[in-house]
Amino acid sequence: MKKFITATALALAFGLAASAQFPGMPKPQPQDLRTISSGKLTMTVDAGNGAKILSFKYEDKEIISQLQMFNAFGSTFWTSPQAEWNWPPVAEYDRLPYEVETKGEALVMNGKPSEKFGYSIRKEFVPGEDCIVVNYSIINHSDQTRKVAPWEITRVKGEGLIFFECPSSEIWPEGLMTFSDKYGCSWYNFDESKENRKINANGKGWLAYTNGELLLVKDFSDLEAGQAAPGEDEIQVYVNQGQTFIELESQGAYLSLAPGESLTYSVRWMLLPCRNDCKPSKTLLKAAKKNLK
Repeated sequence: MKKFITATALALAFGLAASAQFPGMPKPQPQDLRTISSGKLTMTVDAGNGAKILSFKYEDKEIISQLQMFNAFGSTFWTSPQAEWNWPPVAEYDRLPYEVETKGEALVMNGKPSEKFGYSIRKEFVPGEDCIVVNYSIINHSDQTRKVAPWEITRVKGEGLIFFECPSSEIWPEGLMTFSDKYGCSWYNFDESKENRKINANGKGWLAYTNGELLLVKDFSDLEAGQAAPGEDEIQVYVNQGQTFIELESQGAYLSLAPGESLTYSVRWMLLPCRNDCKPSKTLLKAAKKNLK
């Protein structure tokens, strides 16, 4: 059963308040929490903090990392390629407040245009059948035709198993992370390192992660070769140093936007109970692909 959106005023009571934080970094505080539910799924979004997704639960079980690090927590959305803005993330996209509106059963959040880069971000959260769909839009407010790609980044705990359809021989740069090839997929078991690592792959429009109890599946547009932004790809996995967090990332096509034009990138978020030993299996693959569009 779908539930209508509710505004949450009890930010201080939210579970993030007790999360760990790295010394010397400012602690991000929940600002304007909103929730949207579908069946046993509940997603919490902080409109006051870049419209980040701070929580995604199946019943009371959480899949999003609750570790708090400045500029690196929750699930966010950026423009690609990163080379255009480098680091830190653009404030208007990633951490400044978004305006909130409701549209039927959907929750809509609108970010301010970036004066420096000329884009604004719009996020629409829609309850679906056993899923929540997030529609991201990039709007070109500049007076020039420009090329850009959409990019979703979701942080989970530094543990578990990640898998997607792509031969490990096509993952780049090679040698940074150890993937196994089984059942037509590449599988990565978390391995702790003192180094930050990131890989890229041209997948088949989905990306899955399990922590041994839950299975998170992202369903998005499948890119053909050459459609990704320069130096980027359809699927990316970033592993932060130590046993901190992993980023599950996906990108859409690199498109030209004339002044006033926009593009939209949709991601279906699915989460289901799935007890497993975090090892590659046909059962996990079948569960992940069962509800793909």
